[in-house]
Amino acid sequence: MKKKKINSNNLLLLITIVLFFVMYAAGCIVYADKGFTRFQTFLNILINNAGLICITAGMTCVMLTGGIDISVGSLVAMDCMILAVGIEQWGWSSPVLMLLILAIGIIFGIVQGFCISYLEIQPFIVTMAGMFFARGLTALISSDMISIENPTFLSLANYRIYFGFITYYNNRGVAMHPYIYLSVVIALLVVAISFVILRYTKFGRAVFAVGGNEQSALLMGLNPKVTKLKVYVLNGFLASLAGFAFCLNSCGGFVEQARGFEMDAIAAAVIGGTLLTGGVGTVVGSLFGSLIKGIIETIITFQGTLSSWWTRIVIALLLCFFVILQSVFKSIREKRLAQGNEK
Repeated sequence: MKKKKINSNNLLLLITIVLFFVMYAAGCIVYADKGFTRFQTFLNILINNAGLICITAGMTCVMLTGGIDISVGSLVAMDCMILAVGIEQWGWSSPVLMLLILAIGIIFGIVQGFCISYLEIQPFIVTMAGMFFARGLTALISSDMISIENPTFLSLANYRIYFGFITYYNNRGVAMHPYIYLSVVIALLVVAISFVILRYTKFGRAVFAVGGNEQSALLMGLNPKVTKLKVYVLNGFLASLAGFAFCLNSCGGFVEQARGFEMDAIAAAVIGGTLLTGGVGTVVGSLFGSLIKGIIETIITFQGTLSSWWTRIVIALLLCFFVILQSVFKSIREKRLAQGNEK
């Protein structure tokens, strides 16, 4: 029984992790002379994808129940615009605005989760309405690009956490220490807490049960509607937290910000081993899925002559590959179940 579980549920995760290390090793070999091997290069991948990692953690929880949420990118854009306009034009403090956007994310999750779980409207339709609403509201707040110049916020955004025990030398021979920003700390904490919730709590077990088979979950005494509602509330909260992390990197807000973020999150979750049908997945795999996207972008940047659109092409190919793998594993699992029932 244990062997079967490892083969069906964890093999996709293993493939994702191996793929990440293979791509990273390839980058280190090919672009070693350009500084790809520096630890800071890896940390830059985390820095550039901190917001995506937060969103992917929430998206993984939603997909585990068999749902989807395509509104998170627009919610991030709205959060960034509220932060930018609130700080620069309304004169509000950063902590108050952060609490405001987190509250907005929770409200988003409650409304969408209620429509999906209790009114039984398709998640795609509900979250598409949420996407249009958030993007439109972002434009109503301001159609201009607003840069945050507040010294307090900029000091928070530019605060570096150094790894003083690691030293490397730049092209001028100056000793440097690798560093990360606060956004990376937020992203990694989100992954760690989400992992603990899904693996070690009653709520996490309910999420997997509902995604695996809703009827079986009912027979187990679980309430799928309540579980789905909680998942979308959690996802809305994490999406707004991702908006804050994203704003720490961009230090501004504009209408087209984070466009396509929801698709990147879905792709990262699928590449990380989360089944589109629900019931199987892990935020650790989604983390590596996000990092794979970052590795591809970094390799293209170091190459220097390729268009950034190659990132989309490679991600599309990987997505198709992992969807096919999911289909193959599902067929194998169904055949084994059928053989077991015959015996």
